[in-house]
Amino acid sequence: MTSARPSTANETRRPRRMSGVGRVLIAVYGVLALAAVGRSLVQIVEKFDEAPLAYALSGLAAVVYVVATIALIAPGRAWYRVAWATIVFEFAGVLVIGTLSVVLPELFPHDTVWSWYGRGYLFIPLVLPVLGMWWLAKHRPGVSDTAGGAR
Repeated sequence: MTSARPSTANETRRPRRMSGVGRVLIAVYGVLALAAVGRSLVQIVEKFDEAPLAYALSGLAAVVYVVATIALIAPGRAWYRVAWATIVFEFAGVLVIGTLSVVLPELFPHDTVWSWYGRGYLFIPLVLPVLGMWWLAKHRPGVSDTAGGAR
């Protein structure tokens, strides 16, 4: 005979974003954020005059990855929305900059994080936002979650 025990609020809640595959996704975002920040800082400090557009876009990508990483970790509906916004922006950036770098390579004499769809980063910038959007769609905050709620 099985014992019936009352279910708790935690058991009926949706899975947290910071569990399972979500941890791996966040870790990859974190590593990419660190790599993009490091690369863009070196590019901007040492050779910004050689390719200002490319290096400014690398800096922008670095900021997007940092904010996306924080938003994926932070609980609440507001951060969930920020995660969506940054990941959609990232995906659009990869598609637009990737396409422009292929069609008009003279615009980018030096690579950005998103050039050639993230070729310099093993195409992770192209695949990661798709996985991020899928993950976010599967882990929506519950109705009871607030901006500072436990999610």
